[in-house]
Amino acid sequence: MTNDDLEKAMKDFTKRCSKISRLYSIGKSVTGFPLWVIEISDRPGEIEAEPAFKYIGNVHGDEPVGRELLLRLANWICDNYGKDPLAKMIVNNVHLHILPSLNPDGFSVRKRNNANNVDLNRDFPDQFFPLNEDLSLRQPETTAVMTWLRDIRFTASATLHGGALVANFPWDGTEDKRKYYYGCPDDETFRFLARIYSKSHRNMSLSKEFEEGITNGASWYPIYGGMQDWNYIHGGCFELTLEISDNKWPPASELPTIWEYNRMSMLNLVASLVKTGVHGRIFSLDKGKPLPGIVVVKGINYTVKAHQAYADYHRLLTPGQKYEVTASSPGYKPKTTSVWLGENAVTADFILIPEASSGGKLLRSNCDCNCGQPLLTHFFTDTYNGITFTLVVVVAFLCFLLQRRVRFNLWKQRQSSRRSITI
Repeated sequence: MTNDDLEKAMKDFTKRCSKISRLYSIGKSVTGFPLWVIEISDRPGEIEAEPAFKYIGNVHGDEPVGRELLLRLANWICDNYGKDPLAKMIVNNVHLHILPSLNPDGFSVRKRNNANNVDLNRDFPDQFFPLNEDLSLRQPETTAVMTWLRDIRFTASATLHGGALVANFPWDGTEDKRKYYYGCPDDETFRFLARIYSKSHRNMSLSKEFEEGITNGASWYPIYGGMQDWNYIHGGCFELTLEISDNKWPPASELPTIWEYNRMSMLNLVASLVKTGVHGRIFSLDKGKPLPGIVVVKGINYTVKAHQAYADYHRLLTPGQKYEVTASSPGYKPKTTSVWLGENAVTADFILIPEASSGGKLLRSNCDCNCGQPLLTHFFTDTYNGITFTLVVVVAFLCFLLQRRVRFNLWKQRQSSRRSITI
């Protein structure tokens, strides 16, 4: 498809599947061509307490297979939403955003770089070297993606490239520019996500060059200013770089075969946001309302932020392990719980207690199922303190009512079949 063909196909798609999709642009290329995105969801354009995933194709203009496969992915989901459980799961539980072409200018002249002769996958701020710090020099396509991540909180994403057959994960570079395996804090989880793609593929996991069909970026060849590392560091987004075709520009007749080889990989990667990981929301005990905060996992130096409005978080983790998960928010006492993550996702909702009362005194009670117990103990050691007794009764009763209300609200809001716990 030409750029005009692709634009028309995307507009036709959102007309045909208007109930579960919308079309929008995140910006324009150097020559002014819109960077069109299709969003697929049961409630497109709305904010929900659900994870979001993005696919980006055609980062390099001479690697067009991704743009073709992404439109096929959208059409497959539309055609199968009413009859395929996997399509239904994705539409109902994920906001999927598809940008088939980040580099329409490069594609039109069949060249790797954009119209300013810049490699877009070397144009992002780098963690090791001061590259691209001047905002005025950054390419419009790069700026569009960075703004996109500020507007939408993506849990995970993937870019589709050509020229090899492998699923690549961070880090993409090293501190000394040498080539060796350099894992990020979530190295285990990234390996897990990369294996989901490679093992669902027809032959990627059978690679003789890359064990299991996956590779650490720096171990393969270091790059700097890449989109993948920037997403993870600054966007809170777990991104893979997927090389999906040995031939960068194969004959169009091969596209149906390449699509069939990659179809389940593309679907299963998106579905992993629902099928695994620890998900939930953070609430305040004093008001029973969503509470923006952060979630950390012991032993992993990485922070996941809850949504500002809905306070939902989505923490991708490798299954088959026990994790110590802590939620916190300014002005509230952090809470920690241990979660055994099996093959299915776990919902862990946190109810946080204010650090201090309106008078500035710390609230000692945890307000859990044993709410008021420390105060009761104090009472029995001071039998004659009637005032303390009255306060104990009032605090315990209020804790009981508030906790009951919050739990009832959580019960009404929970629509997922995940194993659920409230902390």
